[in-house]
Amino acid sequence: MDGVPRVPEQRRAGESAALRFSVLGPVRAWRGEDSLPTGSPQQRALLAALLLREGRTATSGELIDALWGEESPPQALAAVRTYASRLRKALDPGVLISESGGYAIRLAASDSSLDLAEAKELAADAEKAKHSGDLCSARDLLNRALGLWDGEPLASVPGPYAETQRARLEEWRLQLLESRLDMDLEQGCHAEAVSELTALTAAHPLRERLRELLMLALYRSGRQAEALAVYADTRRLLADELGVDPRPGLKELQQRILQADPGLAEPSAPAAEPAAAPVRPAQLPATVTDFTGRASFVQELSDVLASASSAEGEGQVMAVSALAGIGGVGKTTLAVHVAHQARAAFPDGQLYVDLQGAGQRAAEPETVLGAFLRALGTADSSIPDSLEERSALYRSVLDGRRVLVLLDNARDAAQVRPLLPGTEGCAALVTSRVRMVDLAGAHLVDLDVMSPEEALQLFTKIVGEERVASEREAALDVVAACGFLPLAIRIAASRLAARRTWTVSVLAAKLGDERRRLDELQAGDLAVKATFELGYGQLEPAQARAFRLLGLADGPDISLAAAAAVLDLPIDDTEDLLESLVDTSLLESAAPGRYRYHDLVRLYARACAERDEQPPSERDAAMSRLLDFYLATAAGVYAIERPGDRLVDHLEPTSTTGLTFSNRQASWDWLYSEAVPLLACVRQSAHGGTLRRAIDLLWAAVDLAESGANSKEYEATATVLRDAARAASDVHAEGRACVVLSNARLFSGVFDQAYREAQQALQLAEASEDPLPCCWAANILGSIAFYQKRYEDAEGYFSRAIEEFRRCGDLAGSASPLCNLSRLHLATGRADSAVVLAGQGTEIYETLGHSLRVANGRYALGMALGKSGQFAEATEQLEEALRVFRDSRQRLWEGMALCRLAEVDLDARKPARAAGNAEMALTVLRGIGGEWRRGNVLTVLGKALNGIGQSGRAQVCWHEALDIYMKLDSPEAAEVRTLLTPVAAA
Repeated sequence: MDGVPRVPEQRRAGESAALRFSVLGPVRAWRGEDSLPTGSPQQRALLAALLLREGRTATSGELIDALWGEESPPQALAAVRTYASRLRKALDPGVLISESGGYAIRLAASDSSLDLAEAKELAADAEKAKHSGDLCSARDLLNRALGLWDGEPLASVPGPYAETQRARLEEWRLQLLESRLDMDLEQGCHAEAVSELTALTAAHPLRERLRELLMLALYRSGRQAEALAVYADTRRLLADELGVDPRPGLKELQQRILQADPGLAEPSAPAAEPAAAPVRPAQLPATVTDFTGRASFVQELSDVLASASSAEGEGQVMAVSALAGIGGVGKTTLAVHVAHQARAAFPDGQLYVDLQGAGQRAAEPETVLGAFLRALGTADSSIPDSLEERSALYRSVLDGRRVLVLLDNARDAAQVRPLLPGTEGCAALVTSRVRMVDLAGAHLVDLDVMSPEEALQLFTKIVGEERVASEREAALDVVAACGFLPLAIRIAASRLAARRTWTVSVLAAKLGDERRRLDELQAGDLAVKATFELGYGQLEPAQARAFRLLGLADGPDISLAAAAAVLDLPIDDTEDLLESLVDTSLLESAAPGRYRYHDLVRLYARACAERDEQPPSERDAAMSRLLDFYLATAAGVYAIERPGDRLVDHLEPTSTTGLTFSNRQASWDWLYSEAVPLLACVRQSAHGGTLRRAIDLLWAAVDLAESGANSKEYEATATVLRDAARAASDVHAEGRACVVLSNARLFSGVFDQAYREAQQALQLAEASEDPLPCCWAANILGSIAFYQKRYEDAEGYFSRAIEEFRRCGDLAGSASPLCNLSRLHLATGRADSAVVLAGQGTEIYETLGHSLRVANGRYALGMALGKSGQFAEATEQLEEALRVFRDSRQRLWEGMALCRLAEVDLDARKPARAAGNAEMALTVLRGIGGEWRRGNVLTVLGKALNGIGQSGRAQVCWHEALDIYMKLDSPEAAEVRTLLTPVAAA
C-alpha cells in the first residue's frame, strides 16, 4: 500500500466528500480524492499535534511547547493563531474549533478518517482474533495495520512534540511487526520470516526481541549454527555498545538450541491448568468525609486516569500523574479522593504506600516492591533480592492487569521510578513536595492553596453552619490567617469545634498575632510548623540559609536581583538556589524572575532565621543589603529621568551598585514592578542605622507618588518614616522625611497638612544645614500658597526656591520653581512674563535632556500661551506634554494636562472638545490627585457642558465641585457659586 487512506468509490448525490488525514508518513489531508494544502512545516506540526490529541483540546501554551519547546520565538502565540486560522480555512467548517484558550480538531466518525485511528482499530481487532485462536485473521489484520505506514511517521514535521511522537509511532510499529512475526513462526512460516528478520535486526541491532525471533526462525529452518551465531553476535554487540549481557529470555533460548530442545520444533502448547485467580489488593486509605472543593483538579486528574483505559495513550504506555505542593496543601487528601472515584476503572486492585519522602528515612524502593509483590499474590520464596529484579517481576505481575498505584509522599523521581507499572491499563498517582520534572511522561500538577470560597466551605463543614453564619467576617479572617492552607484550616476549625465556649472571633484574634500564629495552628498530632519542619530539615546548608534570609523581607514577593542582594551572591548562584527551593515547594515562582512565600511559610522561615541564623547580626546585614540594593537602583532610575539633578549627590552612600538600565522604559518597568516590595523594605528599615537610607530611598522613588500609581501607600510610608525620625530625635532624618511627606501630600491634594510638613522640613533642614530639603520645601510651600491663592507668599517661596537651588548648583531643580512662578504670574495677570518664565524652565529641562520634566515645562508653557490668546501654540505644547505623560505612566499629570487642554478649548470657544477632554481627565484622575483637583476638573467640565447647551449636566458638575470646595474650605467655592447663580435664577 502507498499509505494513503482508502477512498470510497462512490458517494450519494449531495453528500460532501469526507475529510481524511494521515500522520503515519507525511502529514497530509484530503477531501475525498482532492489533496488539501497543509501549509508550511510549522503549520503541519500544528495540524499533527491536534490530530494526535484525537479530539481533545490543546491549549495555546501546549501548542507553543509542541512546535518550539523552550526556545519559542517572541511572536509564537501570534504564529499559532495564524496557522490555526489558515488550517480552519482549508478544512471543513466546524472541524478546527477554538475553545478554552486553545484548539481542537473534532472529526465525526461517520465521515472522517485518520490513518493512526484506523491502525489502532486494526491492531485491537488483531489482538482479539489472536486471543480467540484465529491466527490467520490476526496476521492479516496486523499486515493491514502495518501497511498504513508510508515511510517515517510525521515526516519532515519539526518541533519537540513531533520528535517524541515520531519515536512513539516507530516503536509501536516495531511492536506490531514483532507480534506479526511471532504469529508467522507460530504458523510455521519460519523460512519466509528469516529474510525479513535478518533485515530488521540489521536495522535495529540492539532490539533483542527481533534477535530472539531470528534465532528461532533459523533453528526451525534447520540452521542451528547460524542461530547460535546470532546469539554470539548479540552478546558481543551488547557488551561493546552498552556493557550489558543479553536478557534472560535470549540466554534461555540459546541453551535450548544447544540442547536441541524438542519444544522448539513446534509452537508452545497452552498450559494444561488454568492460572490461579490473581489477588486483587484494595489498599487505598479512607477518603475524608468533608472533602471540599478542588473540582478542577479532581477533573484534571480523573481525565488522566481515564486515559489509562485507552488502547494507546498519547506518548505513554500508562497514565502517571505527579502532584506537587507545599506541606499541608492537601496533596494526599486529593489523591486519595480521586483514586477512590476511579476504583471502578481499575478492577484488578489498588496499591498504596506512604514513601515517607519528607522524613529523614524515606522508604526504600526494594522494601516497597516486596510489599507490593506480596499484596499481588507473589510468594515470599519467589521474590528476588535485587531492586532491578523485583522491579522487573513487579511489572511482569502487573502485565495484563488494570491496577492503580498511589505513591504518597515521595522523596524524588528516583524513588518513584522502580515502583511504576510498565504496561498500559495501569496508572500511578504520585504526591510529593518536589516537582518531578525528571519523571518522564508524568502529568505534573502543582497544587496551590484553596480559594477563599473553598477555604470557608471547609471551615464551615468542620465547625458547623450555625456558628459560622453569625460570624462570617471573623471566619474569613481565620481562613485568611491560615493562608487558605487546608491543613491549617483543618487544625484551626478542629480547635474551634472542640471548644464550644469560643466564638469564631476569639479564634480570629488568637491567629491575628503573627508571632504566635504557628504555635496556635496545632491540634493533637497535627501541626503546621511540624509539617514545614520536615521540608526544612531536608535542605542543604546553602538552601536553608537562603530560605531563612529571604523570609525576612516583608514584600509580597522578591525579584531575583533583590534576592541576590539579600544573599550576597551572584545572580546565577541565587537563581539556582531559589529554583531548588521552588522544587521543594517551600518557595513559589510568582512570575519569571520573581519568587514568593506562602504567608505561613514566611512566618516559619522567619522563626528559623531567629533560631538558626548565626551570628544574629547576619539578619540585619541581609536586610541592609536589600535596602542598599533598592536605594542604589532607585537613585539610578531617578538619574536617568533627571540628568543633572543634584538629589542623587545628596543621598546616603550604599555598599551596593544596584541595577543599571539602558533606557528610561526599562527603568520605569523596574520601579513600578518593584513598588510594593520597595515600599515594604522602606517601612521595614525605619529604625536605627537604616533609617536615613530608608528616607532617601523613598525620596529617590518620588515618581511612585507623583505618578499617582502608588500615592496612598507612598504617603503612608512617608508618615511612618517621619514618626520614626521624630522618635529617634534625628533632626537630619526628620527634615528629609518631612520633605518627602509634604511632597506626597501635595500630590494627593491635602494642602493644609502638606504645608505644615513643608514648614517643619524647612526649619529642620536649616537647623541641620541640609541644603537640598531647603530647596524642595520652599518650592512645595510656594505651590501650596499658590493653590490657596496666597500669591504674595507663593512668589516669595518660589523666588527663594530658585535661589536655593542655584546655590546648590542644581540647575535642574531651579526649573521647577521657575515653571511654578510662571503659573503665579499668569494668575496675577502677567501673561507675557508667564510665557517667558515657563520658556526658561522648559529650556533648562531641554538642555539637560529631561524628557519627562520637559513635559512639565511644556505644561506650564501651554497654560501661559493659552491665557495670552495663542491657542494653537498652547494646544501644541499641552498635547506634546500629554503624550510624554502617557508614555511615562504619569497618570496625575496626564489627567491634569487633559484638564488644561479643556481650559484652552474653552478660551478658544470650542466647548464640545473641551467637554471631551475634561471627561477624559475625570476618568484618568479617578482615585488620584485628591478632591481639590477633582473639583477643578468638574468646574471646567461644567463650563464646557454649559457651552454646548447641557445646562442640567453642568449644574450637577458645579454642585459637586461646590461640595468639594466647601468641605476643603477652598477659595474656589466663590467662583462656583457665581457660576451657579444664573442657572438658579433661570
